[in-house]
Amino acid sequence: MDLVFLRLDCVAAVLVDIHGGATDLEVAHILPSRREGANGWEILPPIPCYDPSLDFQELVQSLESELERSRQAIPSARQEDRAILVSVTAADKQTARTSMDELEELARTSGIMAVETIIQRQREINPKYLIGKGKLSEIVLRALQSGVDLLIFDQDLNPSQVKAITDTTELRVIDRTQLILDIFAQRAHSREGKIQVEMAQLKYLLPRLGMKDDALSRLTGGIGARGPGETTLEINRRRIKDRISQLDRELEAVRRNRGQRRARRLRKTLPVISIVGYTNAGKSSLLNALTRSSVFVENKLFATLDPTSRRLRFPRDFEVIISDTVGFIRDLPEDLIEAFAATLEELADADLLLHVVDIGNPRFEEQMAAVQRILSRLELHRKPMVLVFNKMDCVDPEFTKIQAARHDAVPISALDTRTLYPLILRMQESVEELLEEGYYSASRDVSEETSDDRITV
Repeated sequence: MDLVFLRLDCVAAVLVDIHGGATDLEVAHILPSRREGANGWEILPPIPCYDPSLDFQELVQSLESELERSRQAIPSARQEDRAILVSVTAADKQTARTSMDELEELARTSGIMAVETIIQRQREINPKYLIGKGKLSEIVLRALQSGVDLLIFDQDLNPSQVKAITDTTELRVIDRTQLILDIFAQRAHSREGKIQVEMAQLKYLLPRLGMKDDALSRLTGGIGARGPGETTLEINRRRIKDRISQLDRELEAVRRNRGQRRARRLRKTLPVISIVGYTNAGKSSLLNALTRSSVFVENKLFATLDPTSRRLRFPRDFEVIISDTVGFIRDLPEDLIEAFAATLEELADADLLLHVVDIGNPRFEEQMAAVQRILSRLELHRKPMVLVFNKMDCVDPEFTKIQAARHDAVPISALDTRTLYPLILRMQESVEELLEEGYYSASRDVSEETSDDRITV
């Protein structure tokens, strides 16, 4: 721990006899690169004090040269995008591993290479560092050997923990929420999306203004500070609150705009179907397949932030509006839910929800439960819903059949339009049931609608 936290290349201990006379010299030094099964340091055999054969200057210079060579071996374009992922939890091993896998996927989406993942299971969390001091020294040593200058924690860190870890390790430190905010900052393209991301960033930053300036400066312009809000990271609290108020007013204008568009749709009494689900479950791919659209699709988390709506005509010759929404994720930060309220209002006006699930994910049931929890927080869990098991082509057909029967779901592959017909029939029947129950006027006036997005199934 002295080697790591005091930034020493080596330490030496002089052994003495019972009379206080020097006998042997023991030296320990850090290892410039990882070795399988090694602790990251090496203790040399004792050498006589009266005839030391070790050249300390040469040892230190060789260590520094090796460390520098390790850093230079990393391409400069990737040097800022390497991180060690850390989780400190009291959960069982499988739950901790699942959560860490998701954090690794979030890091990949943000353009960060996860060099290593470290999980420490603790019954009692260290209030100062979150992680144990010994494990923290091990992380610092691994970061030194791997050329890493970023730590990403799976748990949310309070301002004092960020300050303590940053001061101790001299590494950049962010948590899961900040990583998600960074992804949103990269993916937001519309004016509305940028407003919502900046507001979430500012609300996250506000309680952290008490951190030392150097702790904040390590994040400026880097991971967690990207996007429309990056110029406000070190302004004072009053100006941040003023900015949040201004963004609130702009977002209110967006809500009014969106409300007018919704009112026009409702006047024409077109049923609205919203696609919801865990991030990267294939919601945008399904929208594209159903409506022959070209909404942006990517095999990364949160590829879609801005809602997209299209019209869809069913075989029985009536139309609906079908819309794609931002994906959900486990423990979605509260600030993000509040900031994206304008987007999520689309769900409140939906008459039917399509809950898309990635059946190919081993933890699909946990993801289903996470989506249901968020829908409950938004008070949308009582809306009529059709469960859709996507990516059936990635798993055994018998497994898909059993799970679909168990959960009353419709199995599909959004990449194969031939599998969509059962889903279209289920959606059609669900909407007709709503119509029969009096959700809509019996006569639906759609003559005023003129759109290139009208698709006949």
